[in-house]
Amino acid sequence: MTRLEASESITPQELRLATRNHGMPLEALAYDVTPVGLHYLLIHYDIPLVDAESWRLSVGGLVERQLELSLDDLRARPSVSQAVTMECAGNGRARLAPRPVSQPWLVEAVGTAEWTGTPLRPLLEEAGIGEGAVEVLFTGADRGVEGGQEQQFERSLPLEEALRDEVLLVYAVGGEPLPPQHGFPLRLVVPGWYGMTNVKWLERITVLDRPFGGYQNAWSYRMRQTPDDVGDPVSRMKPRALMVPPGVPVFATRERQADLGPHTITGRAWSGQGTIERVEVSEDGGASWHEAVLGPQASRWAWRAWSWEWRPAAPGDYELCCRASDSAGETQPLEAPWNLHGFANNEVQRVPVTVTQESA
Repeated sequence: MTRLEASESITPQELRLATRNHGMPLEALAYDVTPVGLHYLLIHYDIPLVDAESWRLSVGGLVERQLELSLDDLRARPSVSQAVTMECAGNGRARLAPRPVSQPWLVEAVGTAEWTGTPLRPLLEEAGIGEGAVEVLFTGADRGVEGGQEQQFERSLPLEEALRDEVLLVYAVGGEPLPPQHGFPLRLVVPGWYGMTNVKWLERITVLDRPFGGYQNAWSYRMRQTPDDVGDPVSRMKPRALMVPPGVPVFATRERQADLGPHTITGRAWSGQGTIERVEVSEDGGASWHEAVLGPQASRWAWRAWSWEWRPAAPGDYELCCRASDSAGETQPLEAPWNLHGFANNEVQRVPVTVTQESA
């Protein structure tokens, strides 16, 4: 019995979430940049209907001058396009046992897009950051109830993170205006951080003189073992490698079948903590490992390609695994420690493959 089979059944509430959100099909790892329609998607509340003509972004709080900008104002500012890999903090949640009840991600909650926008830092400097500022709060237009609280989705960043040159206020993806589900007309993109940081439908930026105590910072996205734990905040993406499953799938189970010939196993690896230094692949469930060949990446903040030549010795059942190591000295674990919300589970991907003598 697998860890997933050992956990309780998927609830109707989780099914409702799963119909609103979607992961990236693993075969889309073949793309350097994920087609927008295949990029993973998580929507906390409802997709707000925003009129671009009347919409304004306000910048306030502990600043020397309040700013209000239209979409045209932002488009007129210096623009940057960069490929960024984004992963949901809950990716891998459904692999834990007992399974935390929420959006039931396996390993597909990821994607890489080319985002276009204007850097955040010059805008904050134009507003004039006041003395004693410690955080920057980002407020989206989406509203809902979570933790018994009606709220807009809001997340804050430490000031030093918000002032990183690569943090963008994004109005386009893949050279086109943001689609509604990806945050039209404006969203935040914070390279290296898990997806919840990248606030969509952005309408307000507030410079704070104290840490933000709202739900999404103080409660939701924290690594805790029990409801009473304060927990550590979820921030940068841990290293992860994923492979394109070889062979062909069985429709209902997605189990893989492959022929006995040689196979080039390909995939992508990323980390928000540092650069990818090594990817290893196993054909025996992690008992032994073989180093993969690293390939290029579209940008510093995008996933890195890798490949490995697999020559199964005989027909039979195999379990392929892959794991990444980054420049911060962290390697993916064979099993990730459990936490209450199922965040940052970066245990190795496992792909059972039945090798047959004939072509699959």
